Amino acid sequence: MVNFSANDVKDLRERTGAGMMDCKRALTEAEGDVEKAIDLLREKGLAAAAKKAGRIAAEGLVGMAFSEDGTQAAMVEVNSETDFVAKNPEFVDFVAAVAKAALGTCSDEVDALLAAPCEDATVGEVLTAKIAKIGENMSVRRFVRMAGEGKVYASYTHGNGKIGVLVEMETAATAAEVAEMGRDVAMQIASMSPLFVSEADVDPEYLEKETHIQMQLALNENAELEKPKPEEIVKKMVEGRMKKILKETCLLDQAFVKDGDLSVAQYVENCAKALGKDVKVTAFARYQVGEGIEKKQSNLAEEVAAMNAK
Repeated sequence: MVNFSANDVKDLRERTGAGMMDCKRALTEAEGDVEKAIDLLREKGLAAAAKKAGRIAAEGLVGMAFSEDGTQAAMVEVNSETDFVAKNPEFVDFVAAVAKAALGTCSDEVDALLAAPCEDATVGEVLTAKIAKIGENMSVRRFVRMAGEGKVYASYTHGNGKIGVLVEMETAATAAEVAEMGRDVAMQIASMSPLFVSEADVDPEYLEKETHIQMQLALNENAELEKPKPEEIVKKMVEGRMKKILKETCLLDQAFVKDGDLSVAQYVENCAKALGKDVKVTAFARYQVGEGIEKKQSNLAEEVAAMNAK
């Protein structure tokens, strides 16, 4: 007997939008592997959108810090149990202090950040004191520090710190000269959630997996037609779908949100020409508070458990 829980079915349902029984069947076929079940649902056209991060549930803030010349940047996510605490000025100030500490941290491990200096103590010690004072659990969940020769950074925050984006640009221009352009690109990333900068940066494993999913989906759809199309036609259909997917998942190929007649690449190129200096977007990071952290939804869990008991 395949071993999976009611919460596994609930998780799969929330992450794909598929029906409960479809989720249960997919988990059975995938032998309890949730990620494999997501792929199976997508292949069958039953998943509207498989968001691996899961639904957003935890509260908190994204904070950022920059060096004075904009050649170094850091972004952190600090979580709290409630939005009330996340709006507390003391919590807001703490997140800013953690971001500043992250800017001076060489390691990319959270433990190293917790040991970094902060307010005449360490980040971890200040965190413990805040938890004791405020009476609510909090955690420094993750951070990213970006720096590089010939690089400058820009940012955008949305929803009072619920979404944060850092953009890295390779240019001879100063951070101030490309600040507006960088903010526009960061806003694009916040809005459209690209996965890669360009097609050249696409992870081969992602490409192989997505192509396989689209091929299985196309084959399943073709098999249901009264007159199935030849295999070569199906392959061309998949190629077309993959081009569309890459256009949506690669930042520079996306339609620019502030001017749909331009791609992001064209917008950057136009700004660079106006500035008289080359500008190349080389990396980005996007944090959304609570992505991948799930609060209990007892009613839905009970519903799934009841279904499994039948």
